[in-house]
Amino acid sequence: MGPKITRGGFLAFAKCELVGYRDGVHGAPLSLLVVDDDATIRRVFREVVAPREEVDLREAASAEEALELLRSRVFDVAFLDLRMPGLGGMELLERLKRERPSLAIVMVTAHGTIESAVEAMKLGAADFLPKPFKLDQVSVILERLRHVRHLRHENERLKQELQDRYRAKSLIGTAPAMDRCHELIDRVRREECNVLILGESGCGKDLIARAIHYDGPRSARPFVPVDCGAIHATLLESELFGHEKGSFTGAHAAKRGLFETAGGGTVFLDEIGEIPLELQPALLRAIEEKEVRPVGATTYRPVDVRIIAATNRPLEEMVAEGKFRRDLYYRLNVVAVRVPPLRERKDDIPLLVRHFLQKRATRGTGRQVTGISPEALHFLQRYDWPGNVRELEHAIDRACTLGRDERIEPEDLSPSMLEAVRGGGAQTGQSIEEMEIAAIRRLLDEHGGDTSRVAEVLGFDRSTLYRKLKRYKISLRKA
Repeated sequence: MGPKITRGGFLAFAKCELVGYRDGVHGAPLSLLVVDDDATIRRVFREVVAPREEVDLREAASAEEALELLRSRVFDVAFLDLRMPGLGGMELLERLKRERPSLAIVMVTAHGTIESAVEAMKLGAADFLPKPFKLDQVSVILERLRHVRHLRHENERLKQELQDRYRAKSLIGTAPAMDRCHELIDRVRREECNVLILGESGCGKDLIARAIHYDGPRSARPFVPVDCGAIHATLLESELFGHEKGSFTGAHAAKRGLFETAGGGTVFLDEIGEIPLELQPALLRAIEEKEVRPVGATTYRPVDVRIIAATNRPLEEMVAEGKFRRDLYYRLNVVAVRVPPLRERKDDIPLLVRHFLQKRATRGTGRQVTGISPEALHFLQRYDWPGNVRELEHAIDRACTLGRDERIEPEDLSPSMLEAVRGGGAQTGQSIEEMEIAAIRRLLDEHGGDTSRVAEVLGFDRSTLYRKLKRYKISLRKA
């Protein structure tokens, strides 16, 4: 244990060894501000702590002097004496947390009490150091704050990377149908209106939703996707709005719903056409009144979220048939963005193929393929892609995995896809439903009845695939 540091304890302090994180681990040295009217304490930090802990130190003898320093530079950490002439440490803490919220503040006092520590922590102090303090206490605090700074910087970097990945400019496509989509996304991304994204499975509705969020005013807040078709109807209300402890069998603790989790951000309701009719009034109220009532609760809770919904189902027909509430449809459909299927923008296929090859190379796994032959590309552009972009990506991954050369050749493509093109089995004369049936049958054969893999390729969840199997009367092959 290190010696205690008192007003007369400088020499004992100077002989002690400090062990801390160095800048090789957590980046540049911590910039440290020590605010104390006691010259001995400032000397301790200047002559012992700064050299051994490798911190960039500045000193201030008063709160007023500290504020002057803070006007000209940014600090990572400030050690504040609680009791100083003029503006006291607690008042300075309050002011700095308002003006410099990222500054980590450690309160230091010779008059430390439990009450003072609790009050300081409530006001936002990162730690509390009573005088006389021990050397290892200072070291541990600085180690922890280095780690906190590292995590904060890493979090900011990952957030920026995530935003860059999903910005609208990252959406691939120059065909006229995609140009119209880009234009509409650019117009709605900065607004707060609800958006309904329409398009077939696998065409990129999720990417569109993320682009609108990460290019919009709520980008710093959560993006919370909800697959309404993958969650059982009896559980969906609890997932969306939360529940109270004991509200149903198995509710052993209260749980926040996804609307509250997304506070200030965006809730993406994917496959909104699958939401049960009996749950739609509660969803309508959440959108209109901006409040939700957890299952088992007696009061409503305010929520602040933007709603982006997506579907591959004809909602207008469902409204006419009484399967979807008209008022909810109009609330969701403030602005509709139609994502074109891949068969309507086949000129984008070369760009998408190049993107998927680059993506695979970035992952650094498997055999690296640098290009595609004109003959293979010709086949890709003649096929109608009922599974859309998701199916194309799967086709490229398969070709890269099974091929032998540095570029994709026709023999590397799926035999069933080649047969469909050569035999005209996936031509534009077919209806969407006919193409979807053909694609499901083909992929079930290709993957030996593996429904999980077929759902992944087509961009479905398994429950949606099973509903389609039932609707189209497609039987699974028994092993």
